[in-house]
Amino acid sequence: MKKAVLVLLVAALVAAPVFAQFKVGLVTDVGGIDDKSFNQGTWEGIVRFAQDYKLPKANYKYLQSSAEADYVPNLTTFADEKLNLIVAPGFLFNNAMAEVALKNPTQKFLIIDSVVQDAKGKNIPNVANAVFAEHEGSFLVGVAAGLKAKADGKNVVGFLGGMQFPLIEKFQAGFEQGVKAVFPECKILVDYAGDFAAPDKGQAIAQKQFNAGAYIIFHAAGGTGNGMIKEAKERSQKGDIRWGIGVDKDQYADGLYGNKSAVLTSMMKRVDVAAYDVCKMTMEGKFPGGQVLTFTLANKGVGIPEKNPNLSADIVAKVREYEALIASGKLKVSEVPGK
Repeated sequence: MKKAVLVLLVAALVAAPVFAQFKVGLVTDVGGIDDKSFNQGTWEGIVRFAQDYKLPKANYKYLQSSAEADYVPNLTTFADEKLNLIVAPGFLFNNAMAEVALKNPTQKFLIIDSVVQDAKGKNIPNVANAVFAEHEGSFLVGVAAGLKAKADGKNVVGFLGGMQFPLIEKFQAGFEQGVKAVFPECKILVDYAGDFAAPDKGQAIAQKQFNAGAYIIFHAAGGTGNGMIKEAKERSQKGDIRWGIGVDKDQYADGLYGNKSAVLTSMMKRVDVAAYDVCKMTMEGKFPGGQVLTFTLANKGVGIPEKNPNLSADIVAKVREYEALIASGKLKVSEVPGK
């Protein structure tokens, strides 16, 4: 018995220094570390991992990018420091990460929301790729928006995208299908800001859509979408009730005014789970280099929050019904708008 205890103690002492030496860095996109969305969610996953494994604070850090021109220098800075893992959130990092990863073949990277390939179209072996079924989660918030609008006697909702790429169009596609599944007559307004870090643009587009009758707006626009939530909050404070739907993380708190929130629900994209899981795998010597890890409704990689104070029990129940259908494969959601 004493021998077994001694073996366990020695194993723990050996493992502890390995954990303590692990170093991870995040390079943000232009939205910044506190965008209340994609960058922040990824960072929260890294912080949770670091705290769970008691990493020294010096062992997890981030570099903020103020423009796309910062991507290569920031990734290179961390590569020169020989961190155990470098994380970058967003498909905008594709070219920069391919360039830096190919120049640093022994350095391990994680890109969230995309797949990095070389000039021949092959996955790069020192890059792990995390992607999400955004269209599936967006279908659920579309159901919630359609049912809420219908229940309140409204017939217009809106979608606000950041930049118009196929990835962001997946959010639009799922949302449209979810709305139409429960409220075929509902009109859906669509606008793209052309920017992920412009709250003023987001607020201006929200003003336009709300003025055109939109009752609820779903955003997939990073920091730009915070302007939409601000507009929904300001109108609701004045008695003109409007709703925003958050993205990537639960944005309920971002819509607070008094004891109420202008955020109806959120399409959670568990970028925090992706960051945490790959950090853990890398630390354990199981880095999934060249692999594509897909986070779906079936494995809880996307979805709505556990608690949705602004949704009635019957709307939540209907959302959960659709969630089960999609997770089981009985209902397929298109990734292309208008399908």
